[in-house]
Amino acid sequence: MTHPIPQCSPLAAYQAQAADIDTAIRETLAAGRYVLGPRVAEFEARFAQWIGATHGLGLANGTDALEIALRALGIGAGDFVATTSMSAVATAVAIRKTGASPLFADIEPQHGLIDPVGIESLLASHGGRIRAIVPVHLYGRCADMDAIMTIANRYGVPVVEDCAQAHGASWNGRTAGTFGAFGSFSFYPTKNLGAIGDGGAVVTSDPDLRERARLLREYGWKTRYISDIEGGNSRLDELQAGVLSVKLARLHDDNMARRRIAQVYREGLAHPGVEVFRGDDTGHVYHQFVVLSDQRDALHAHLASLEIGALVHYPAAIHQQPAYACADYAPMPLPNTERWTTRVLSLPMYPQMPIADAKCVVDAINAWSAPAR
Repeated sequence: MTHPIPQCSPLAAYQAQAADIDTAIRETLAAGRYVLGPRVAEFEARFAQWIGATHGLGLANGTDALEIALRALGIGAGDFVATTSMSAVATAVAIRKTGASPLFADIEPQHGLIDPVGIESLLASHGGRIRAIVPVHLYGRCADMDAIMTIANRYGVPVVEDCAQAHGASWNGRTAGTFGAFGSFSFYPTKNLGAIGDGGAVVTSDPDLRERARLLREYGWKTRYISDIEGGNSRLDELQAGVLSVKLARLHDDNMARRRIAQVYREGLAHPGVEVFRGDDTGHVYHQFVVLSDQRDALHAHLASLEIGALVHYPAAIHQQPAYACADYAPMPLPNTERWTTRVLSLPMYPQMPIADAKCVVDAINAWSAPAR
């Protein structure tokens, strides 16, 4: 190793487009309009078109995006929302902020994604109290949206896709965020499309849902200062919209760069104690490249000793965390989820990462002497 390899690098993303980002910031500052102005409107339209939806709505962050999507569908106190415990805790936070409660289905063991069979089991056992389904497109790979939408349509339950890690991912040629009533997105700086700060959005092709979400975004105002419904404050600012518009122009190329790095990992990793999925990855945009190991912590420590960044996404499932350790949230056993948290490790992954660094990571893992068990 000649230099440290970070797990991700928002700084590298900025440096790759620094001149254009700086220009967008200067122009926004000079224009004198800083919240919900023309740059937000432009970004909303461009992002929705890029995803393949009709409407986009810029919001303050990804958690708000999921909450507002659910509220726009009428989800509230006393309702249940079927989702996965193998996600960032923000998924559960957004559900609880509506007053509803999450119900966790188990994951399928290959990718860590919500298992449609588990969703159907929850729907069958909880009758009409489940008012929405929130599949999470984890690590940049889509959940099985064909199966999920078939189940959702059978039970008459709307779907809100959590696309916080899946900007540009697709399932059978269709883009994440366009299957359900809403797709919700985060623009946290480490995301495939990241702001210089916080930001989020929802997309939809239903004009009525878009209008309801718009009211919820800003105090329920149809006319300024007059609240028609109880809303909140979750406005994307003009600076972030300008930055995101610059970055959106190269998001496809950045996703392709992630796939090239993933190919190095998929083809090069050969350690018998490290599991790598080598099957079809069509549509995967590799927000993270994850491997599995029964000696995950030892592997993590080995990489750290070589100054190779790696992270655990996630060290505890949501239902295992003190704030959400409620038996009602996990009415069925979650063995795959609980095993996944002990085995998963995210390797370095960001689009500006040199291929030579990816090969160094491969060599370091292949040379690892796993401790005797």
